[in-house]
Amino acid sequence: MSLLETIHEPRDLDGLSDEQMLVLAAEIRRFLVTEVSKTGGHLGPNLGVVELTLAMHRVFDSPKDAFVFDTGHQSYVHKLVTGRQDFSDLRLKGGLAGYPQRSESVHDIVESSHASSSLSWADGISRAFTLTGHGDRHVVAVVGDGALTGGMTWEALNNISDDNTRRLIIVVNDNGRSYAPTIGGMARFLNSVRTAQAYRDMHVSSRAAFDHLGSPARAFYRGVRGGLHGFLSRFTNNDALYSNLDIKYIGPIDGHDQKAMEEALQQAKNYGAPAIVHAITQKGRGFEPALKDVADQFHAVGHIDPETGEALETSSAPGWTSIFADEIVSIADRDRTVVGITAAMLRPVGLHRFAEKYPKRVLDVGIAEQHAVASAAGLAFGGMHPVVALYATFVNRAFDQVLMDVGLHKAGVTFVLDRSGVTGPDGPSHHGIWDLAILQVVPGIRIAAPRDGTRLREELREAVAVTDAPTVIRFPKGEAGDDIDAVERLDDGVDVLARGDRPDVLIMAVGPMARLGLDVAARLASQGIGATVVDPRWVVPVPRSVVDLAAQHRLVVTLEDGVRVGGIGTRVRQDLRAADVDTAVTELGLPDEFIDHASRAQIFEAAGLTAQAVARDVTAMVLGSKLPVARPEGASPSTDSPASVTSAQRSSADAE
Repeated sequence: MSLLETIHEPRDLDGLSDEQMLVLAAEIRRFLVTEVSKTGGHLGPNLGVVELTLAMHRVFDSPKDAFVFDTGHQSYVHKLVTGRQDFSDLRLKGGLAGYPQRSESVHDIVESSHASSSLSWADGISRAFTLTGHGDRHVVAVVGDGALTGGMTWEALNNISDDNTRRLIIVVNDNGRSYAPTIGGMARFLNSVRTAQAYRDMHVSSRAAFDHLGSPARAFYRGVRGGLHGFLSRFTNNDALYSNLDIKYIGPIDGHDQKAMEEALQQAKNYGAPAIVHAITQKGRGFEPALKDVADQFHAVGHIDPETGEALETSSAPGWTSIFADEIVSIADRDRTVVGITAAMLRPVGLHRFAEKYPKRVLDVGIAEQHAVASAAGLAFGGMHPVVALYATFVNRAFDQVLMDVGLHKAGVTFVLDRSGVTGPDGPSHHGIWDLAILQVVPGIRIAAPRDGTRLREELREAVAVTDAPTVIRFPKGEAGDDIDAVERLDDGVDVLARGDRPDVLIMAVGPMARLGLDVAARLASQGIGATVVDPRWVVPVPRSVVDLAAQHRLVVTLEDGVRVGGIGTRVRQDLRAADVDTAVTELGLPDEFIDHASRAQIFEAAGLTAQAVARDVTAMVLGSKLPVARPEGASPSTDSPASVTSAQRSSADAE
């Protein structure tokens, strides 16, 4: 039996010797490489926090002491130590989540993995402990150094330092990277600490000198280590970063030195007031392919060979992100006013090729979406056209800036939202299902949802040409698939993808839902129901031709991969009523729920967004046995309403 198999809860670590802890760390790394290579997941970050996490659980007592991970993708080791060692279904339906999840364990607290929120959580938890008479409980927040580029961490630090009587420990996991190398002034400062020759030379020489004198001297060295660190950090000007915060600073510490980490954390614990422990770690530690991966050191991987790190799943089909990456460079070649902005995800959102060709025209602002959007408004005022590329889930964080800085000022800013809709294995905090509902309330905004790669290129060019309003291009994760050609393009740019032989049902499909719409139309045709399928291309504002087509049909069905509440279907229904068109509308989309991790297909099936389910329900609506009921054949949209369906018609439909 391996040592790891004997660890069922954190206190099982207490009896292990220093040598056994080294063995355990090695076993954990082997376990992570072996298991994550089968399912995919966040490998590099977790390989870098093995000793750090073990030290936390040895020094503190979770769940009495609260652990908060920022971001939660670095919590795999925490899961292993707290009794969750079945990684066979990691990030799959019914298996372990890729982030902390309260339903899995009492040791998990914060489930959201939007970066830079941990210190605010820690501030609130520690205040609650004090107010409820549990002042002996500690709060430990593990902050990846990339999270320190987010302004929210500094708002929290300001409040934490204002009340320095609480037992709150901030562990800065400093590996120089978030997804890619961490950028900005904060990163440069930490990098100077990480590489300071004065610190390294004094640290190494002093330890070697004490080691040479034998075990009594080594014991003495460990006893004064905290003070020595403080002296050395001051000598290298490291305390300058925190000198005005009135928070104890301990470090920098070798995050892979188990004993050093335990000693530093114990010192912070004994301090009895807020303290920062600065740990230098190596992303991808112990796995050579990860260390050699310049892009992101295996931040997140799919199925890989556990020996070589080579991907086991390859595809020649172009992905949405890759298509955008090529097209934005082509646009930038022709238009020198176009600049790119991203928030710590240059490669994941496809701006890396733009940056390689035009490095001065691409800005990576760190994990600071609010700043990115407000800065984009300023760039637009100055005559540039910013293209802000984010994951759809992260635009939520900058809504005020989209509304008040970009929208109010009619700024020509284009937002490119990658991973929109259902993302699958990353779970609730990473699904991009809210952007349509949230962003369409911005006055003057224009939102496009391409159905395929050709339409992505086309609509991106159209978006960048708009200089007096915000524009949005949204697309999902994965492959773009084959192009879907239109049978007709209407005067206002709406694409008609299919026309039935009868004007029974109008299906308006948002972006990649076009494939589902065409499948549904084919199934309806087999039942003698005619269906017209349209892709509006620009879904906000609702094109006039969609309203006109709705008036000509008996029923309107909208399909979107966003939440139904406040979604595009809702807007279509409102616009029809405003135009005095009383055609019934059924809005099909995702429920207003936090959707757990599962595959995209599984999530769509659970939401009833399959061709079979939609066709069955629409057939019932046309026959009058399910609400909303389609208008009777031949009835005028303004004179006859769905309520005029007779009871005999309903009975006939029910019988079928």
